[in-house]
Amino acid sequence: MSPKQTAPNDEISLNQIVRVLGRAGLAMAGAMGGTFVAAQLARASEAFNSEGIIALTILLGTVAFYFGIDVPRQGQFQASADRGTIDKVDLLSATGTFLAALCALISVYALVFDEDLRSGWAVTLGFSWGLGIAMQIGAGFVGRARRIAL
Repeated sequence: MSPKQTAPNDEISLNQIVRVLGRAGLAMAGAMGGTFVAAQLARASEAFNSEGIIALTILLGTVAFYFGIDVPRQGQFQASADRGTIDKVDLLSATGTFLAALCALISVYALVFDEDLRSGWAVTLGFSWGLGIAMQIGAGFVGRARRIAL
């Protein structure tokens, strides 16, 4: 192989760059949602007003949206979706994304319009957001694990 020729696996394709760019954008959206939820929790209760909890919330939002939204597909799983059955990993990812985004939206609304959520509602919002991101992360890991297993 001459110096100008490279093996196909050695090159970074434009598609790979675009995919990473898109997933980085999703990660930033997750970080933004985590920031709003953390701000709402910190505002509602001193128990959540620490730099560690705020940083963890932002980090978890980043990881969830990076791994959980773009779940790898394999041919046989896509075929099952075409027959009218719902792929459980897709359902887990979609539900988690919806729940996390809804909680972030409620947090943004409350912060922007200076609404005071009772601390019980704010904690419920935080735990619901946590459930949503856990569903996203779980879907991402299961989707990747079953792709590797094939």
